Amino acid sequence: MLVCALGDLTLDVIVRVTGPIARGADTRAETQLAPGGQAANVAAWATALGAQGRFIGKRGADDAGALAFRGLETRGVETRGPVEGRGGIICSLVDDTGERSMLSDRGTAVDFRPNELDPGWLSGCDHLFVSGYALLREPVRDTALAAIAAARRGGAAVSVDLASWSAVSESGAEAFRVLLEDISPEVVFANEDEERVLGGPLPGTFWILKRGPRGCSFDGDERAALPVDEVVDSTGAGDALAAGFIVGGPDLALEAAARCVARIGSMP
Repeated sequence: MLVCALGDLTLDVIVRVTGPIARGADTRAETQLAPGGQAANVAAWATALGAQGRFIGKRGADDAGALAFRGLETRGVETRGPVEGRGGIICSLVDDTGERSMLSDRGTAVDFRPNELDPGWLSGCDHLFVSGYALLREPVRDTALAAIAAARRGGAAVSVDLASWSAVSESGAEAFRVLLEDISPEVVFANEDEERVLGGPLPGTFWILKRGPRGCSFDGDERAALPVDEVVDSTGAGDALAAGFIVGGPDLALEAAARCVARIGSMP
């Protein structure tokens, strides 16, 4: 199975603190540098779960871009797309419960232009995952729409993750909903805040609602999260769940999410 994921590849700076931040002073923390980005995470997890993963997107030509690319390459993911400009860097602040908040600089990913997309990158694709971040800004939005059209000509299914309630709200939730209705993805991944901001599920779409530690609703089939000894870091758990569902359905989705939260970082 070939899973293509379109969106961003970033360098993640993950900072896990053990208590309140001492404003204006020092706070003890555990810090890790690792590749990330929603689409890259899905491609990496799909590969780890037994599929062939292919990342499609524009990545940076700087040191941050090179480090992120090497990290993705070592995980067996194929990478397609132009190399130009400044790589994206995401700072993920993780509190002592494992909950994370992200400070996002997507870098060159948002400048992926339609004329830089080779439709051959979608050849043989069985499932195209599109990060919602790639649908929120131009010119990458038009590139994502072109990729969706190319994938569907080849018979691929399409899924979209809503990515971030704050980004959807900032870009205009009503217009984003209209865009999703036009795309009509077979599957949509959302968390509860994203669903609320969007105004509810899209009719006729397999709607996967991520509830964090309370589990997940697979189009109305409520499933509990799998137990883990300790929730270390929730960064990337939704991406792992998405890859698991694409490759093997709800059981594998929940297993992948449990694996992800038990360690620091968003990739397997």
